[in-house]
Amino acid sequence: MVHVAFEDAAAYAAWAGKELPTEAEWEFAARGGLDGAEFAWGEELAPGDVHLANTWQGPFPWRNFEADGFAGTCPIKSFPPNGYGLFEVCGNVWEWTQDWWSAKHAADPESPCCVAENPRGADMTGSFDPLQPAIRIPRKVVKGGSFLCAPSYCRRYRPAARHAQMVDTGMSHIGFRCIRRQ
Repeated sequence: MVHVAFEDAAAYAAWAGKELPTEAEWEFAARGGLDGAEFAWGEELAPGDVHLANTWQGPFPWRNFEADGFAGTCPIKSFPPNGYGLFEVCGNVWEWTQDWWSAKHAADPESPCCVAENPRGADMTGSFDPLQPAIRIPRKVVKGGSFLCAPSYCRRYRPAARHAQMVDTGMSHIGFRCIRRQ
């Protein structure tokens, strides 16, 4: 599902008895056990010229060669699952997380040089865009990149990549994934 603002994604998750993941939970799941690998499937974007995610191929934004087989979103299970059996965790659509956006994660108070083991974003007021002070719409972290991410433009189809998204805005390349905590 796409064109979903954050509140709608969170409401659906609650209705289904689930939640949206935190940024750290999302990234852990997307890595599929490949801790430290650049991509959810390993170190190469297209090993052996085989595309393993729905991304943009070609000069962005004017020509997508569709070497992965898709001009826009793809159906789930179009590409192999990651090590945890999750499909389309990178590429295809950005996915909402629970965390408020911050430019970087706060340091671990026990070790001021390092990011906390399970970092959480800023509070809501810290998520506003400082470059647009007149726009007071909070932002959440989205993860995973989309079919619009290209090597020449953003490379955000990596598990570590993150982006700020205003909570009131759904787009054709933003969706969500639900989790159930034990």
